[in-house]
Amino acid sequence: MPELVQYYGTGRRKSAIARVYLRPGSGEFKVNGRAFEEYFVTPAQRSAAKSPLASTESAASFNVVVTAQGGGVRGQADAVKLGLARALMQFNAELRKKLKSEGMVSRDSRGKERKKYGQKGARKRFQFSKR
Repeated sequence: MPELVQYYGTGRRKSAIARVYLRPGSGEFKVNGRAFEEYFVTPAQRSAAKSPLASTESAASFNVVVTAQGGGVRGQADAVKLGLARALMQFNAELRKKLKSEGMVSRDSRGKERKKYGQKGARKRFQFSKR
């Protein structure tokens, strides 16, 4: 039985985590068992998630299987972007320079700011009353 050839990358953004598997194939893209266009609805989410494949011009040569969880759909799209970039670097280390110049290699460490006491949220205050 032939060994399954696949490249793996984990992407994280805020509280979203995406496990990305790249397999040589025809360009099929599935996220959580659903079609890519069905899962990522807006054009911004789609372009963010597929940007590493577009910049390396390898969209048609891989089947992509993604398991995304946590956070919102936009955070998951950015997590998929990082996971794809890492999987592509595992496939070919020479792609790192191109991906790094476009800012796809580093994790976006910004997260949710904590709620402060005496306030309604992280920044929002309770309504001030003079009288």
